[in-house]
Amino acid sequence: MTYLTTSIPQGVQPTPRGGRIKGHKVLFHITATLVALIFLAPIFWVVAASFRPSNIALQPPIPPWPTDVWTLDSYVRLEGYGQSVLHYTGNSAFVAIGTAALTIVVSLLAGYGFSRFRFPLKGVVFGLILATIMIPFQSILTPLFLLLAKMGLQNTLMGLVFIYTTLQLPFSVFMMKNAFDAVPKEIEEAARIDGIKGARMLLQVMVPLVTPGMVTVGLFAFLNAWNEFLAALVLLTDQDKFTLPVLMTAVRYGRYGSVDWGAVQAGVTIMMIPCLILFLILQRSYIRGLTAGAVK
Repeated sequence: MTYLTTSIPQGVQPTPRGGRIKGHKVLFHITATLVALIFLAPIFWVVAASFRPSNIALQPPIPPWPTDVWTLDSYVRLEGYGQSVLHYTGNSAFVAIGTAALTIVVSLLAGYGFSRFRFPLKGVVFGLILATIMIPFQSILTPLFLLLAKMGLQNTLMGLVFIYTTLQLPFSVFMMKNAFDAVPKEIEEAARIDGIKGARMLLQVMVPLVTPGMVTVGLFAFLNAWNEFLAALVLLTDQDKFTLPVLMTAVRYGRYGSVDWGAVQAGVTIMMIPCLILFLILQRSYIRGLTAGAVK
């Protein structure tokens, strides 16, 4: 029997794999840093421009940072558009939190029903719910306006909550069904042996296991309701009930048709703060919720 051997010439050292892997890590970190800077640059631009003095804030924000002194003039001018900015922030918070809470409750019950119960035309009903995602929101805005007027909810923040919740439900029900599908049925069987049934099964056993999905659904609903503009502009006619995106319209056009760049950047900075805080706090559960049901 003949054995084939590979000899290394004298003076030539083998290249360790560790060096190649280390080089890949360095390249990965450099690329990730560049991508992060690209995403962080607009945020820095907006925040820096909001602290420009009033004498240069009305000019285009180039460069964005103050050239002489950092001031809060832009935030003071933002208070001059209608009510206090805290009032409009409260309106947006009410709508966003209400939408997130209602979306979580409805999608939790619907997702549990589609995942665990059998009923006639179950697949057809679920398919129709998902099909509504393809309907453009702008095409049903007029019927929604007339429906709210008939119900006496037009020009109310609660009516806006119902509209946003309706628009979020198709995606939310789909997410929660996947989250419940990822939970083994043996857990429910063990809970039934211990005497847990009905609503206790859902609240005490299933809800803790699908918390990442609930966080994902709630975060999506909150961010969409917080940043939505068109429905709030059409359905709300009382200036005292405007949300922050609608307020930005008045700031954007300014007085006499001029653009108050400083106030715009200040308003955008205020709008970004809750979104960034929520995402940073809930990012782990958010990612886990997105992948729920992907691997069984």
